[in-house]
Amino acid sequence: MTPDLVAELMRQLLRESMILAAPLLVAAALLSFVLSLFQTLTSLQEQSLTSVPRLAAMAAILLAGMPWFLGRLASYTRLLLEDFHRYLG
Repeated sequence: MTPDLVAELMRQLLRESMILAAPLLVAAALLSFVLSLFQTLTSLQEQSLTSVPRLAAMAAILLAGMPWFLGRLASYTRLLLEDFHRYLG
């Protein structure tokens, strides 16, 4: 396995992980901003007010996006296994 091949594999792996994590991270950031704005405007400082909606939103996004997430992971795994002979030597 050459260093170039290892670098290419790592680049593909990081690209796929960023694509899969992006919807959750963006939703969490936007929801956190909205909730903190709401807390600031209403002067409510309850911790469960921020954590419970964020957890519920993450669970909903995971459930709704699971077919897409699994499809991406399956296609990436298929790509790795089809090119497995290149990695051995």
